[in-house]
Amino acid sequence: MDDIVKEAQPEADERFDIARITAAVDALAEEHTGREDVFRAAVAKLLKAEMVEARATAQAVLLKDRHGRRCAERLCFVQDEIIRILFEAATRHLYYSPIPSGAERMAVVATGGYGRGLMAPESDIDLLFILPYKQTAWGEQVAEAILYCLWDMGLKVGHATRSVDESIRQARGDMTIRTAILETRFLTGDRPLYDELVTRFDKEVVQGTATEFVTAKLAEREERHRRGGQSRYLVEPNVKDGKGGLRDLHTLFWIAKYVYRVRDTDELLDRGVFDAQEYRTFRRCADFLWSVRCNLHFFAGRAEERLSFDMQREIAVRLGYTSHPGMQDVERFMKHYFLIAKEVGDLTAILCAKLENEQAKPAPVLSRVMARFRPSTVRRRVPDSDDFIVDNNRINLAAPDVFKHDPVNLIRIFRLAQKNNLAFHPDAMRTVTRSLKLINTELRADGEANRLFMEILTSNDAEVVLRRMNETGVLGHFIRAFGKIVSMMQFNMYHHYTVDEHLIRCIGFLQEIERGGSDEFIVASDLMRKTRPEHRAVLYIATLLHDIAKGRPEDHSIAGARVARRLCPRLGFNAADTELVAWLIEQHLTMSTVAQSRDLTDRKTIENFAAVVQSVEQMKLLTILTTADIRGVGPGVWNGWKAQLIRTLYYETEPVLTGGFSEFDRARRLAIAQAEFREAFTEWPEQELNSYVARHYPAYWLKVELPRKIRHARFVRASEQAGHKLAINVGFDEARGVTELTILAMDHPWLLSIIAGACASAGANIVDAQIYTTTDGRALDTIAITREYDRDEDEGRRATRIGEMIEDVLEGKLRLPEVVARRAAGRGKARPFVVEPEVTVNNQWSDRYTVIEVSGLDRPGLLYELTTSISKLNLNIASAHVATFGERARDVFYVTDLLGAQITAPTRQAAIRSALLHLLASEMAAA
Repeated sequence: MDDIVKEAQPEADERFDIARITAAVDALAEEHTGREDVFRAAVAKLLKAEMVEARATAQAVLLKDRHGRRCAERLCFVQDEIIRILFEAATRHLYYSPIPSGAERMAVVATGGYGRGLMAPESDIDLLFILPYKQTAWGEQVAEAILYCLWDMGLKVGHATRSVDESIRQARGDMTIRTAILETRFLTGDRPLYDELVTRFDKEVVQGTATEFVTAKLAEREERHRRGGQSRYLVEPNVKDGKGGLRDLHTLFWIAKYVYRVRDTDELLDRGVFDAQEYRTFRRCADFLWSVRCNLHFFAGRAEERLSFDMQREIAVRLGYTSHPGMQDVERFMKHYFLIAKEVGDLTAILCAKLENEQAKPAPVLSRVMARFRPSTVRRRVPDSDDFIVDNNRINLAAPDVFKHDPVNLIRIFRLAQKNNLAFHPDAMRTVTRSLKLINTELRADGEANRLFMEILTSNDAEVVLRRMNETGVLGHFIRAFGKIVSMMQFNMYHHYTVDEHLIRCIGFLQEIERGGSDEFIVASDLMRKTRPEHRAVLYIATLLHDIAKGRPEDHSIAGARVARRLCPRLGFNAADTELVAWLIEQHLTMSTVAQSRDLTDRKTIENFAAVVQSVEQMKLLTILTTADIRGVGPGVWNGWKAQLIRTLYYETEPVLTGGFSEFDRARRLAIAQAEFREAFTEWPEQELNSYVARHYPAYWLKVELPRKIRHARFVRASEQAGHKLAINVGFDEARGVTELTILAMDHPWLLSIIAGACASAGANIVDAQIYTTTDGRALDTIAITREYDRDEDEGRRATRIGEMIEDVLEGKLRLPEVVARRAAGRGKARPFVVEPEVTVNNQWSDRYTVIEVSGLDRPGLLYELTTSISKLNLNIASAHVATFGERARDVFYVTDLLGAQITAPTRQAAIRSALLHLLASEMAAA
């Protein structure tokens, strides 16, 4: 159970002068004889000062040598010595027993993470005080003296005081205590007591229970991953508990220690658990993760385990990463992090394979639903191939040289597993990874290999199989452009996953769209059935490649189209389909941008979009790709409102592309939308319902999703019956993590600005806004703001404050600029992101209005500042389209001058652009 780490320890005096400190403690004991409390306080003060100095030295060395494991050893050594000094002080000066009885014995033992001999700067200390079966007050007094001093030093200490018998009994019944005792390490006191615990733990707890322990630990790991988000490619990972983090490495070692009875990581090599290369990987992963974790704790000044955006850049700098063309220093650091996380996953698979062979652990399958219908035979040939066998429902190699004999097998193994619903045997995957050098120019050009790859991409379970191809390195070697974006993160708040994981997830959502039946994808699923059959493969390859050129200096859409033009002929596409794939990649952001930031009732918007998409077939394909792309960004990004906007844009554009013909012309869609509302909302008498329907313009019926329309109707009626001039309804969207404020008020030229200012004054950041006016002059606006509180009740109170402020401003009781200015003065620390501000002013997107598009770093109060500035420029805002993409705000305003005309003078346009750029740039400078 003892030390895991066997590396040579640095010299003691390099870290902690034990002799000097012990002498100082003895001097304090002499000085404060008979005054125990004063002595204890003086010792705690002395040791705290020494500890602070030792930690400062450890941080300085870490910044210099960047070796996290050594830092963790150094900190652990200091902590060990502090506890030994305290034990000596307690037993020699406070509770000295000249002739100790058999009951006056104690072993002080490190357990849990501290027991591993590695300690992060802000980690807790876990101690076990082992006492004899017969106990006296002496043991409790010594333990209390040590603990009180540690607490007075400001340390977080987990502790237990038990006899050996009690420890064994609790370890049998509690897996957490069993794991803690598995990692015990003797610190000081009575060694025979500790040795008795170790011997009895091995004999009475561990023997014969390996399968139980392995099953419990792997289940614990799965639950931890489920809670933290299953993917190891989340862009703000948890270094300790996340998938591919330190806890996964600890789980590996716990299992190996329990099953193979190893004491040190070196023995994993001796027992054949890992080979030399895999063991080096184990050490390298641990070293890297410890470097990240120690730096994280030092920088945060607390036990921070999540590598959040505001931490990532600082840690990247501390670890010596630099920026390269197309990739920031922080993105290069995070790419390295995700590659390490992947290697931790590979090591887990290797150990599990060995355990399955020896412990008969249940084997997985590719699709558990299908497994019920297929009997499991232990070993048999895979249909259609003599090179592979079925080994306990998993594909394995019939001979060690199957890849050398025919390199196409490196692709074929994945297609056969997919076709026969087989999971992948870890031994086979291990061999695949070691055979990557066989994927050369000749194999990439091989017709059979490319045919098999396209079959994988367009068949069931493509997401699962592509992920395995990616994790083994085959996908990145076979499509080299894909290899460049493996584990690449984008330093922004919009994307939840690394680029490769996003692309693979998009394939999964595309298959979900194709299967149909999901309320999320009604329009896309309908269009998928109506596209030309030969374009199915076009859609799949465009989805896989749409972000393939991320991380390059040039626009990734244009560069990605270039990649597709080179790659698609190799994959069997003809010239026309290759060009179609390239077009889809080049335009893959267009539909999303137009739908969310343009006035879809403006004829010019629709004509411009029609000119881009050129044909109904291309628009169908782009709609499906856009849906899969937005859904693949992360949870809550795709929602009913965006789905409705995409649907509206599609059906508004269809008649333009067909010379007036559309399956659903505008009048018919309006009638259908109103009929759907009438059918779903039967609470009112017909006359009242007719009157309400007539109050909304066509744009409202076409752009708002049905559940929201029903909520609006109830809200409007209740507000008017109560006689409210201004009313606010509060709702919560858990998937998006936002609070929605629906506001009903008399329309007012400055209403949007007032709402935005009230939100800014309450510290609420607007992430999107849906703004509508009724035919009788009422404004019905829905504003989504980021949550500040966990509890809905607290969020509701904040929303009420915002409503009261809007009312006070409208009634002239409050001057908004002063309130907003006070809030801005107390604004918190700068965000870690940099977004280059952009302002465009043009008349090409509308015949009636000038369109101002503003893009920059989002912040509370931005919309208020923009609308105020636009009004000060003597412009009327006819409509606003507010959207955020992570930390980037993209707000579009349709404006006229005070006479209702477009802004045509170049000098006036330049003045507008200059004023708004100045507003955005001043905030960046302040940050």
